[in-house]
Amino acid sequence: MVTFHFELVSPEKLSFSGEVDQVDVPGAEGDFGVLAGHAPLIALIRPGIMTVYSGGEQTRLVVLGGFAEVGPDGLTVLADVVTSLEDLDRAALKAQIASMEERVKTIEQGSLLDREIARLDHFKALDTHLQGTAMH
Repeated sequence: MVTFHFELVSPEKLSFSGEVDQVDVPGAEGDFGVLAGHAPLIALIRPGIMTVYSGGEQTRLVVLGGFAEVGPDGLTVLADVVTSLEDLDRAALKAQIASMEERVKTIEQGSLLDREIARLDHFKALDTHLQGTAMH
């Protein structure tokens, strides 16, 4: 399989840099997969699970927003937060969801409320997915 260069960067560190076979990204407009030779693209990332395929193995990482850019040099993901499934603090995620739910109650109607509800929905979907993942 033809590989391409992939970099995953968060404010804290460079989480990954190397050649990969494929990366599945949780895009704000829907999940998408990137293979070598992918057309140029810039996309927002929603909270979700990113899967990196390399050398017959797959690594699943939790990302909490950011953006992805596919270009001639490969894929670069600038994520707000990146953590492995094993290292994710589920209690902190649930606390963040609860905090977001309280915040949404205080926002007046309008586009800010719509954005916050959409972000809350993404976090809830991630939590639901992680509950299913933990059982497998």
